[in-house]
Amino acid sequence: MNQEAFQNRVLPAKNKLFRFALKFLGNEEEAKDVVQEVFIRVWNGRDQMHEVQNWEAWCMRITRNLSLDRIRSLTRKQTQPIESSFDVRQETLTPHESTEAHEDMQRITQFIAALPEKQRQIIHLRDVEGYSYNEICEIMELDMNQVKVNLFRARNAVREKLTKINAYGL
Repeated sequence: MNQEAFQNRVLPAKNKLFRFALKFLGNEEEAKDVVQEVFIRVWNGRDQMHEVQNWEAWCMRITRNLSLDRIRSLTRKQTQPIESSFDVRQETLTPHESTEAHEDMQRITQFIAALPEKQRQIIHLRDVEGYSYNEICEIMELDMNQVKVNLFRARNAVREKLTKINAYGL
């Protein structure tokens, strides 16, 4: 791999890698460090890159592993709320609707945070980052059935908790 191939294949994924690392670490500086280390590892291993079929999934796997290593070595900190990771403009909502939407996002974030680690990672990769099932299999090093089962269980748990809260008093 030369510098041009690195810039065209690997660097475009930097924002996804950063968001993924940030979800693990909860600290922007640590996430930036992890992404930088991912790029260094990819560049240093560029001679063996002809074997890699999906660059982005491979980089996500490295990001996941490095993030888990960081977590083991650092005290885990809380992540930012999910809505702060996105620049969502809701100018057409009334103040009441905006408050309800904000509260719902906080609840969903809490419900996702309470999921088991594997389910939390898979729901983030699929529903937030938009990865395909095959890419998630590569990133998480799981088979397709495990990914589908964990995603189903994660979505069901969040849906049930949200339904229970919203159906209160009916």
